[in-house]
Amino acid sequence: MAISRKHLKALGIVGMNDRNINLITAYNPRHLFPLVDNKLRTKLLASEHGVATPALLGALHTQHDLKSLAEFLEPHAGFAMKPAKGSGGKGILVIASSRDEFFLKANGAELAIDDIRRHASNILAGLFSLGGKPDVTIVEELIRPDPAYKELSVEGVPDIRVIVYRGFPLMAMMRLSTRASDGKANLHQGAVGLGLALTDGSPVNAIQFDRNVREHPDTGADLMSVRIPHWTGLLEIAARAADATGLGYIGADMVIDRDKGPLLLELNARPGLAIQIANCAGLAPRLRAIDKLPPRCFRESPQQRVRRAIEILGEGQLNLKLRTGSD
Repeated sequence: MAISRKHLKALGIVGMNDRNINLITAYNPRHLFPLVDNKLRTKLLASEHGVATPALLGALHTQHDLKSLAEFLEPHAGFAMKPAKGSGGKGILVIASSRDEFFLKANGAELAIDDIRRHASNILAGLFSLGGKPDVTIVEELIRPDPAYKELSVEGVPDIRVIVYRGFPLMAMMRLSTRASDGKANLHQGAVGLGLALTDGSPVNAIQFDRNVREHPDTGADLMSVRIPHWTGLLEIAARAADATGLGYIGADMVIDRDKGPLLLELNARPGLAIQIANCAGLAPRLRAIDKLPPRCFRESPQQRVRRAIEILGEGQLNLKLRTGSD
């Protein structure tokens, strides 16, 4: 049965209009959007502020650059190719390894260099960019996920989104790719959203297509047994990244590399609201708790703000009795 708008508001759920007007418009100056809408600019900005990201192998700016693509990729057995201005995971090509003259995707599909060149050309032409404008092709070092997460994603790496409000971590979830989502960490395409407690990153709930699940639909992995290493460090990275942009309401997407630890993937000035369903909790009470803090708290270091957020938001979190299609 559908839940009325009045009931959702009473439960603390932030809707699209509230998000657009009272969060994005109020706290995200539009002139700062290019800092996060362009992944290359985000990566350079993160580097300036000491926030670790996947290593940049190179960037292709013109169709002429594609002539030397084979030589450029030759030293790299694996890599990720993505549009600088893409969104929703569109246009991302992950090559896990190479064999002879072929590049191999995680599912074993073979691509020739002409296939890679065609994909890069489509990125440059703006096929995946916001507004269809000409773009830049970014080539990054391949992320090596921790073996503990092997059964949590299909053809992709699980990432962790943290919503940061006025410099304070507010809510978090892990996004797990599935066959339905075609290896993308996009909840609308069928990825699993695993809500994470702000205190220690332990699972609180999991959803796929707005229905509660307890196991990964493809691997059968127990989602409630997931444990996130470097949890406080992840929250601090999110807070530092938000500081670097000057934006007051932002989604920070991160991964945990088996060798390098937490890495920032990208930032989003318009983060979606499904994270509330994944956590069975509304954002509104947490927003109000942050707004009540004295002004000095907003001048604290990222480490201090993370500790304060855990202290005031981690205990007694509002668990909503939302029915999401199944129990």
